[in-house]
Amino acid sequence: MRVSAKSDYALRALIEMAVEREDGRPVSAEELGRLQEIPHGFLQAILADLRRAGIVVSQRGQYGGWRLQRPADEISVADVIRAVDGPLVSVYGLRPESVTYNDSAAVLQHVWIAARSSLRDVFENVTIAHLSSGDMPEVVTRRTADEDAWQTR
Repeated sequence: MRVSAKSDYALRALIEMAVEREDGRPVSAEELGRLQEIPHGFLQAILADLRRAGIVVSQRGQYGGWRLQRPADEISVADVIRAVDGPLVSVYGLRPESVTYNDSAAVLQHVWIAARSSLRDVFENVTIAHLSSGDMPEVVTRRTADEDAWQTR
């Protein structure tokens, strides 16, 4: 799986929104972009996708900006990726269960479905609250404690 810049930027923007501001105001797109070094035009498109998915809401006016629409502990990494990039795993743009192969390659469908299940195990259990606090759930700490997880191959 490749994590797109769009997903990475979306998660970084949401982490900034989840951080409590002293004045309690929403965060402007300009501030989000500056704090996380996200190009403004790209960020605007990401915020629009997140708004359509019901993850963020915008507030107009002098004290306007962006804020989470739901509590940070109710927004998973999977929710964000699906909002900006679509399904977690796709094969030629299709969901793994929709892909058909001839008999000799049919086993590939099982690999794609297993990969999606593995991604869900992490992405659906890590929330914006976890990311903004740095307190990762056991599913992440267990996997990252394994030195082999850090090795490139």
